Amino acid sequence: MKTVIITGAARGIGRATALKFAKEGYKVVLNAQHPSSALQETTEECTALSGQTSLSVAGDISDPAFVNEFIRTAASHLGTIDVLINNAGISFVGLIQDTDDDTWQKVINTNLSAVHYCTRAVIPYMLKNKSGSIVNVSSVWGNAGASCEVAYSASKGGVNAYTKAAAKELAPSGISVNAVACGCIKTDMLNVYSEDELNNLAEQIPVGRLGTPEEIAEIILKLAECPSYLTGQIVTADGGWT
Repeated sequence: MKTVIITGAARGIGRATALKFAKEGYKVVLNAQHPSSALQETTEECTALSGQTSLSVAGDISDPAFVNEFIRTAASHLGTIDVLINNAGISFVGLIQDTDDDTWQKVINTNLSAVHYCTRAVIPYMLKNKSGSIVNVSSVWGNAGASCEVAYSASKGGVNAYTKAAAKELAPSGISVNAVACGCIKTDMLNVYSEDELNNLAEQIPVGRLGTPEEIAEIILKLAECPSYLTGQIVTADGGWT
């Protein structure tokens, strides 16, 4: 039975991804920054879907000490680690001059540094198996950049570069590393926009609507299960928008 670790798994894309992998029979370990009823409910749903006891571990993945302990706990529960989904992320909408030092560092640490900490921590387990798959959840703004989202764009651009570099380093060991660059997906991250703004945005997207977390979850699963020859790729999922 294959195993997966998913960060940012209490809601949105992370929750949908956890449920998708569980439905496919994976043993699942979920992470979110804080304990919550949403995290607990998702964990229980994963257990019901997979028929295997799922585990949730709350904590801040921008803290490398926590990450090391979290991955050790996950490996102990799973027995082995086949897949890592680096999904946790935050955003900040504001002018460059209004992006204070704490906000900048929080976005970079959560969106980029945590990808490094989690990836670094799972590598020894994947090396034992001479196989593994890492999928990073990125954004189209990591490719194109977005006005008033400079910190977020920079962090996701870093994720894309990290994905390509890590893929080259880990390919000889049978470990693939890919990313999904998401467009406008219906998650809480879009709550800063009004309904009219979201409708106007949807009109700009060729498919005529926003994406769903379930669609991204399906793409993530397929990337995780692709042959290892597919590696170092940034797959854009944005309805033809960019």
